[in-house]
Amino acid sequence: MIITDTHTHLYSEAFDEDRDAMMRRALDENITRFFIPAIDSTYTEAMFQLEKDYPENVYLMMGLHPTHVKPETYKGEMTHVEAQLASRDFIAIGEIGVDLYWDQSTLQLQQEAFRYQIQLAKKYQLPIVIHCRDAFDEVFEVLDAEADDELLGIFHCFTGSLEQAQRAINLNMKLGIGGVVTFKNGKIDQFLNQIDLKHIVLETDSPYLSPTPYRGKRNESSYIIKVLEKLSELYKRSKEEIAEITTQNSKDVFGI
Repeated sequence: MIITDTHTHLYSEAFDEDRDAMMRRALDENITRFFIPAIDSTYTEAMFQLEKDYPENVYLMMGLHPTHVKPETYKGEMTHVEAQLASRDFIAIGEIGVDLYWDQSTLQLQQEAFRYQIQLAKKYQLPIVIHCRDAFDEVFEVLDAEADDELLGIFHCFTGSLEQAQRAINLNMKLGIGGVVTFKNGKIDQFLNQIDLKHIVLETDSPYLSPTPYRGKRNESSYIIKVLEKLSELYKRSKEEIAEITTQNSKDVFGI
């Protein structure tokens, strides 16, 4: 059984004290594929170091996170993203999108950054990984305009409705399902089994969004087992089946 964590910030400072032990716990649980989203230029070197330390397991994305789209730094950050994409290979453009939870004043700039990075994904023929928080309408506004048959990706940390899930799927997006599916008030557990497993990938978003019973504590990739167990319960399929299907789905998106 191979398990894939399609979204984890393993380079985070939260793991600086015990990164090797944390990775060992995940590998011991057969979690062997880790897809690493970018945030901004300040984390690039840490991402490269992570890849160097775990070359068989770690796959890097490049992009500018919507909460780091700021008027004073935006142009420099986009120059950095473009330079990195031109200098080496990445697995995806991400995480990109719109976040109106923290700051609504930068909406227009966030959408501009999202649109531009989708265009970069098309240029380099890469999938996209979307961050969407309190911003489904705003994300879909851009995605609808940029969608084509070649563009595909993942709606990371999907927390929307069944209707929004179907809309994302119709735009060639898989749904990234993580710890929220284990929350009592997470809501997506109420309809998730109506969505074919071929549209689902697993993720942790560690060190954030720990699943029950670790909620409120630092998340880590080994905790994806709790997500797998919950999906096994919801779909009434074995953990092995769900691991196999969701890992294949991740390969379909990332090409590896």
